[in-house]
Amino acid sequence: MALLRQRVQLLVSASVNMFSQLHVPISHSLTISTEPKSDLHVNAICDSFRRGLSWDRLSKQFNSVELNNSIVEKVLLELKEPIDAKGALGFFHWSAQTKYYQHNIWSYCITIHILVRARLLIDARVLIESVLKKCVGVASKFSVVDSLLAIYKVVVSTPLVFDLLVQAYAKLRMFEVAFDVCCYLEENGFSLSLISFNTLLHVAEKSDKNYLVWSIYEHMLQKRRYPNEVTIRTLINALCKEGKLQIYVDKLDRIHGKRCSPSVIVNTSLLFRIIEEERIEEGMVLLKRMLQKSMILDTIAYTLIVYAKVNLGNLEYALEVYEEMLNRGFTSNSFVYTSFIGAYCREGNIEKANCLMQEMEKAGLKPYDETYNVLIEGCAKAHRAEESLSFCEKMMERGLVPSCSAFNEMIGKLYEAGTGDAEQANVLLTLLLDKGFLPNETTYSHLIAGFAKQGKIQEKYLRIMKNYSLVPDVDIYQLLIISNFEKGNKKRAIQLYEDMVSQGLKPTCSFFFGATMEND
Repeated sequence: MALLRQRVQLLVSASVNMFSQLHVPISHSLTISTEPKSDLHVNAICDSFRRGLSWDRLSKQFNSVELNNSIVEKVLLELKEPIDAKGALGFFHWSAQTKYYQHNIWSYCITIHILVRARLLIDARVLIESVLKKCVGVASKFSVVDSLLAIYKVVVSTPLVFDLLVQAYAKLRMFEVAFDVCCYLEENGFSLSLISFNTLLHVAEKSDKNYLVWSIYEHMLQKRRYPNEVTIRTLINALCKEGKLQIYVDKLDRIHGKRCSPSVIVNTSLLFRIIEEERIEEGMVLLKRMLQKSMILDTIAYTLIVYAKVNLGNLEYALEVYEEMLNRGFTSNSFVYTSFIGAYCREGNIEKANCLMQEMEKAGLKPYDETYNVLIEGCAKAHRAEESLSFCEKMMERGLVPSCSAFNEMIGKLYEAGTGDAEQANVLLTLLLDKGFLPNETTYSHLIAGFAKQGKIQEKYLRIMKNYSLVPDVDIYQLLIISNFEKGNKKRAIQLYEDMVSQGLKPTCSFFFGATMEND
């Protein structure tokens, strides 16, 4: 374990206004008036609310008092102790209905702090949601949190207020702002509770904001806020919604050899995402932290380090880690082999890729769809079209379906080499379609081109494409137009030309029409 952590560390170092009245700037200081008359009003108001006078009596008694920010702030601060919190809330609502006065963010935030400190959480939540709604579109996204931070020590508040703030953002479905505020609070020394993170994750996942779900979870781990069962359940749901749960389960089955726990699935999927975004250093920092907390298995950690370095093109280091993995008693796996095979294919070293494929099968490890895909595509790009076709046929014999990009690369290179048979490609495509293969525009373009080379016109693919809601491009139309011209079907060629133009495609073969008109 220590050596594995050292490997991770080495990799890390190597890659290393609610209208103008409502909005009050943070430079605002509590504007406590020193006028004796003002102090008398403040003391009288505070005393009345402590005695629980009715609003009618309060309105008659203080009818001549013109409330302003200074008086309101001082009254609230005089009533800041938990014993006076209900009085502070009563004053806040009473003053809100008086003439000529409107609460600003500052008075909202003072009251919110008082209520949270007194554990009047239902009332606090109502005020938080109210001020957030009023600030939408008329104040900075940090206006409320900045005000809460500025008043925090004055009111002797509690960090719970910031949890309630983020939870309110989540309830109002203001996910991005909630996460920004969360990060901003971290910068200012306040960490949210796991409950708040789980609330934010849950609401984001229910709203299909999966990209945000994983950003929040990554941030949690960076700040050493570790998940519980609720967190993991939410993240598993996110994987299901993305249609990626089975993908990661299959990857882990190949790496570990048996089914992993939900937490390992979640943590591994996060690391794969980070590595595939080429944020290797950040990924390795998280990997090291997960190892320390036993949140991921050692064999998975080694495999991820190998995968990360292979993705960076550093095969030498990847092989070194792989050897260390074997020396430490861990067995190889089909995922690691496929990573190396893919790397050698990208380099054009097909011989080495073939050797690894044979070695993999001798070790009793089964190649899977990605193994064949990298070999099919790699051989095709290395102009070894027949080998590419052979791997495709072997893949299909095992009941696997090639990726669209691998199939397209193969048939394109077969035609380019002059060894491609359009009928054979058509038969292959028909078989694959029955297995759920999804062709694209490039697939049909290659088939049309293949038949055109054999002097055959296959407009049926144009109709098939339209049935699949695929949009034929200029190249496809041009192939059919040229083929029809060469066959003497000028009328049909012109129809195809007009169809192409009607779809907003810019023609590149108009010279055929000029030549035709001259000949006619």
